[in-house]
Amino acid sequence: MPIRMTGINSGMDTESIISELVKAKSAKKDKLVKAQTKLQWKQDAWKELNAKVYGLYTKTLSNLRLEGDYYKKTTKLSDESVASIVTSGNAVDGIQEMEIKHLAKSGYLTGGKIEGQDGKTVTANTTMKDLGVTGESTFTIRFGNGESKELKFEETATISDVVTQLKEAGLNASFDEKNQRFFVSSKESGAEANFELEDGTGDVLSKLGLDYTNDVSKYNDEIAAIDQGAGTVEEKAKQKAAIREKIPYKITGVDAEIILNHATFKSSTNTFEINGLTITANKVTDAPVTITTTQDTDGIYDMIKNFLKEYNTIINELDSLYNAESSKGYEPLTDEEKEAMSEKEVEKWEEKIKKSILRKDETVDKVASAMKSIMMQGVMVGGTQMYLSDFGINTLGYFNAPANEKNAYHIDGDPDNTNTANKDDKLKAMIASDPDKVVDFFSNLSKNLYDKIGDMMKKTDYSSSFTLYDDVLMKKEYDDYKKQIADQEKKITAFEDRYYDKFSAMETAMAKLQSKESAIAGLLNY
Repeated sequence: MPIRMTGINSGMDTESIISELVKAKSAKKDKLVKAQTKLQWKQDAWKELNAKVYGLYTKTLSNLRLEGDYYKKTTKLSDESVASIVTSGNAVDGIQEMEIKHLAKSGYLTGGKIEGQDGKTVTANTTMKDLGVTGESTFTIRFGNGESKELKFEETATISDVVTQLKEAGLNASFDEKNQRFFVSSKESGAEANFELEDGTGDVLSKLGLDYTNDVSKYNDEIAAIDQGAGTVEEKAKQKAAIREKIPYKITGVDAEIILNHATFKSSTNTFEINGLTITANKVTDAPVTITTTQDTDGIYDMIKNFLKEYNTIINELDSLYNAESSKGYEPLTDEEKEAMSEKEVEKWEEKIKKSILRKDETVDKVASAMKSIMMQGVMVGGTQMYLSDFGINTLGYFNAPANEKNAYHIDGDPDNTNTANKDDKLKAMIASDPDKVVDFFSNLSKNLYDKIGDMMKKTDYSSSFTLYDDVLMKKEYDDYKKQIADQEKKITAFEDRYYDKFSAMETAMAKLQSKESAIAGLLNY
């Protein structure tokens, strides 16, 4: 912005004069800015509303129109602690008997405590020779699935090399330097993943503390010999404890086993998939437990109830937006107008406009009317035209419903609805007696509503796909306002510069006049 020196000779407040002239010229621009702001608020309101209807369309109605989504099963155990069960739609209704005989286990080997020659501490860099194994040594891993792998070690191989080879062979393995032990386990549970170690050459398994077949009996013999020998009880206990630390312990990997209706099933994990049931065993049973599978009628009821709740929220909002109070006389504020008001006053002013931004909007009316029409039309079921009222679902009536909630639906007997809780629950009764009829009606009603909303959300020259309102047209209008505002700002700047030039010329002329007057006064000795 240029620095201007004005009013020096004339003494006039030219800044204020030009500011007032510009303010009058800015009225058209302010009008455009206000219109653009209202359009922006309208776009924001529609984006929020469109997202809610789109959510109903893609999530709720998309599922409800498919009959298969209604037919959910539920399964209960007489002892919920022994297993967990996931029920698919094709599970058979009825009562079954189950026993859990074994849980799946992984093969696990806790090595005995080892030491280097002369009692040295073993580390990852300790070699086989340091353990007393000279030359080449081998041992074999045999897996429960019949596979086997032979591991070979030179006397220069380290403890770290042993761990690496065990891992490469398909086991979990580590060496704990603090406890001077190997820990080896199968990567998966079950009999096929179980492993056994067979010694080869060099007595390597015993030196590594992993010979659980020979070392156990050898060390047990040593313990027995201590019991027979001389020494105090304390001395013997200390000697036996030192020997026991060297004993390796092996847990055999086994399959889980259950008996369901007298048939035996095995699994490498604790999970079984049998006839529509996914059973995860948690513990062995002392006696048979019962499994009861039934149609989840509560699930059908909840799906319908949740659908109506979501529909009511949207239809009430559409009615509220369309019937909103007028904000006539209220326009978006200019920056200058905001400065004259408190922050709370500005917020209240703008909220008044935003609440009425979609008042009497034709698109709001079209969407609401289309949705109401589908809900009232009913559906043909088994050759009979049925309506929501046949299932005990109605509006509260024009005189009983609160404002803008006259088109919301309520389920008779719904305990969560104070308006209808005292009525008989016809919907639940019909689900219990004839779930197929209920599912047939609501799946088709949902499909009709889904199709109608889909039609209204189709792409046009004025709107994008999956959009109810003319978002493309609104964006064009917004951009047009942006261009018009920019044009007005250029005109205002040019107008302002023109007046500054005029006042500047006046100041220059007055300066020259004053200079001449001073010169004449000097000649006349004034």
